[in-house]
Amino acid sequence: MEGTPKNRIMDKDGIRRAVSRISHEIVEKNKGTRDLILIGIRTRGVPLAERIREKILEIENINLPLGLLDITLYRDDLSTIGVQPVVHETKVPFSIEGKTVILIDDVLFTGRTVRAALDALIDLGRPQKIQLAVLVDRGHRELPIRADYVGKNIPTSSREIISVCLEEIDKNEEVILLEKSNE
Repeated sequence: MEGTPKNRIMDKDGIRRAVSRISHEIVEKNKGTRDLILIGIRTRGVPLAERIREKILEIENINLPLGLLDITLYRDDLSTIGVQPVVHETKVPFSIEGKTVILIDDVLFTGRTVRAALDALIDLGRPQKIQLAVLVDRGHRELPIRADYVGKNIPTSSREIISVCLEEIDKNEEVILLEKSNE
């Protein structure tokens, strides 16, 4: 963690309820699941996308296509994250042409990650529509990007950090508000 814990925002049940609500909203807003594709942004957007896929399968009995998107090479701060950034696999083994893509991430902050993801998606094809689902929207946008589906809005100060921990990656399940360390 990059700071001092201040407040637990969501526990395991809160995350489960948020994923369930987002899943229902996706189905409702799109009037079903026709031509829907889920794509998780690495790292924590992937398990969230998997959970949304499972929930939609439970609701609609449809197993939606699921892709994994690595945006490392599309970042506008690439030169500041290291000489040789670690690039993970992008795995979208289906066409996105003419489809509605639900892009999924854990936290929406400045909007720069989403912008990079949009660039990466467009390199894969031309979807009919792209919608954004996030577990947490913390504000502080630097780009004109907004989420279509939000688990929880958490207004933060610039001195705070939102840390999302998911069982699949962190062996823990919670969303914590942290105070940045004075360094």
